[in-house]
Amino acid sequence: MADERVRVVITGMGAMTPLGENPEEYWNNLTAGKSGIGPMTLCDPTGYPCQISGEVSGFDPGTYMADRDARRMARFTQLAVAATLQAVESASYDISKDDPYRVGVILGNGNGGFPTLEENCRILADRGGMRMSPFFFPMILPNMAAAAVSRYTGAHGYNSTATTACAASNQALGEALDTIRRGRADVMLAGGTEAGISLLGLSGFAVMRALSTRNDAPQKASRPFDSGRDGFIPSEGSVIMVLERLEHALNRGANILAELAGFGSTSDAGHPVQPEETGASASEAMKLALADADVSLEQVDYINAHGTSTPLNDALETLAIKRLFGDLAYKIPISSTKSMIGHSLGAAGSLDAAACVKTITEGMIHPTVNQEDPDPACDLDYVPNQARAKDVQVALSNAFGFGGQNACLVFRKYVD
Repeated sequence: MADERVRVVITGMGAMTPLGENPEEYWNNLTAGKSGIGPMTLCDPTGYPCQISGEVSGFDPGTYMADRDARRMARFTQLAVAATLQAVESASYDISKDDPYRVGVILGNGNGGFPTLEENCRILADRGGMRMSPFFFPMILPNMAAAAVSRYTGAHGYNSTATTACAASNQALGEALDTIRRGRADVMLAGGTEAGISLLGLSGFAVMRALSTRNDAPQKASRPFDSGRDGFIPSEGSVIMVLERLEHALNRGANILAELAGFGSTSDAGHPVQPEETGASASEAMKLALADADVSLEQVDYINAHGTSTPLNDALETLAIKRLFGDLAYKIPISSTKSMIGHSLGAAGSLDAAACVKTITEGMIHPTVNQEDPDPACDLDYVPNQARAKDVQVALSNAFGFGGQNACLVFRKYVD
C-alpha cells in the first residue's frame, strides 16, 4: 500500500458553466462579479414560483463529439465529456502513452438524466413503453458520465461515481485523491457534472419551497448570506480536473496548477434535507479535511462556502465555520460562487473547486454578489460585491448535501 502522504497535484481543468465554457472565461466573469442567472429556457416554467436558472446556454455538444454519440447521451454526460476533453488537453496529457489501467475516473452527480427520465415517462404514459428510447437506461443512470469519460479518453483504471447529492463533486475529488494515495492509480480524471433542469426537478424543489421566487430580477436572485435570501437558483454545469501523483506529473514535465491536499467527509445522521442545527457535523468535516492536509486553522487563507442562498444553509454554515475557527473565523475571507451561477447540485463542488484553484493561481478572491443587507446571523467576511486581491496559499472548500452528507476539500499552492 502506498504512503497516505503521497502528494497529489492538479495539472489540468475543463469547465462548462453558466459563466463560460472554459476555466479562463469562467474565472474572468466570476472576478468581475457577473451573474450567469437568467430566464429558464431548458424547460417551460410557466406557473411555477421559480422561473430562472443558471444554464450553459451556448453549449454545442457537436463541438466535442459526433452527433450520433451526443444523441445517445443525456446532457449531464455531454457536459462531462466536453469538460474532460478540455481538461486533458490543458494538462498536455496523452493517455495513450501511459498505462491506461493506471488512469481512473471518479465523477460526482446527483440526479443522472432527469430531463431524459421525464421525457421517457411522458412517452410511456402517452404512447406506450415500447416507444421509449432503447438508450433510456444508458442515458439516465448517474454512472454513465464516468463511463463516457472513460470511453472517450481511454482511461481503463478505477472507475466510480459519487451520488451524495450536493456534496457529490467534493466526494468524487476526495475519493480520487485517496485512490492515488492508496497506489491504485497514477492519474485520476475527477470532478462533477449535473444537468437536471426540467419540470421534474423544478417541481420537486418548488413543492419544498427551496427555490428563489425573484423572477423579476434574475441576476439579483441568488443572495448568499444576505438577509433577503429566499432560496437557491437551479443551475447546471461540469468541471473536470486531471489529478496526478506528484512524481508522475514531474516525470512528464507537467504544468502544476495547485495541490489537492486534504479531504474530510461526515454525515449529519439526522434530517433528510435540513442541515444539522448545531453545525457540528459540517464543522467536523472541515476539521478532518484540514487534518488530512496537515494544515492548521491559522494557515487557512480563504473559504469557498457552500453558500446556497437558502435561509437555513447560510446561517448554519456560518455557525459551523465559527464553531471550528473561533475568533479566527472573522479574519478569513469567504465567498460563495453560487451567488453568480446558482446551485448546480451534484456538480456544485467541482465548480467551486475550479474557483479555488484559480484563486490560488491568480491571487484573487471572487466576490459574493448581492450581499447588500447582511443577515445578523451571517456576520463573517463574505467578500461582498467586489473581488479582492490576496495571496492565497491554502483554500478550504465546503459542500453539504441532502441526506446530511458533508464533504470538504483543502487546496494548497504547489511548492516543490
